[in-house]
Amino acid sequence: MAKKEVKKNLVFKNKKAFHDFTILDTYEAGIVLEGSEVKALRDGRANLKDSFIKIIKGEVFLFNMHISHLSTAHATYRPDERRERKLLLHNKEIEKLYSKVMKDGITIVALKMYFNAKNMVKVQIASALGKKLHDKREDLKKKTQERDMKIALKSF
Repeated sequence: MAKKEVKKNLVFKNKKAFHDFTILDTYEAGIVLEGSEVKALRDGRANLKDSFIKIIKGEVFLFNMHISHLSTAHATYRPDERRERKLLLHNKEIEKLYSKVMKDGITIVALKMYFNAKNMVKVQIASALGKKLHDKREDLKKKTQERDMKIALKSF
């Protein structure tokens, strides 16, 4: 029987976060997962699109991240696909994030999830400010101008 190809550089990105927010600081956090969820991540079955982060009683939780079931997982043991997942950060980092959220009204968002060199699942989170509609339009204009410049340079 042939071996199944192992996907390398599995990175799940939240592209919507870069569109909706201005990123200020980034942090790397561990995440608490159940066994079948790790296998599903290795199979590429995760979505960070509508996820958000809350600090509850001094602990950081990631809400609304979707990890779908594997067909090989046991039918009676399937964790909820959108359950809250605890993030692992140092206490100083949690206190810093909490003070930013309470004082400045900053949002905490998940940017990407990946496997590090030791095959541990890590989540890159960021403190971010929400963009206004005119900011989003300016960003789109800049992107289209840069794209047009690259195309013009390639043609010469």
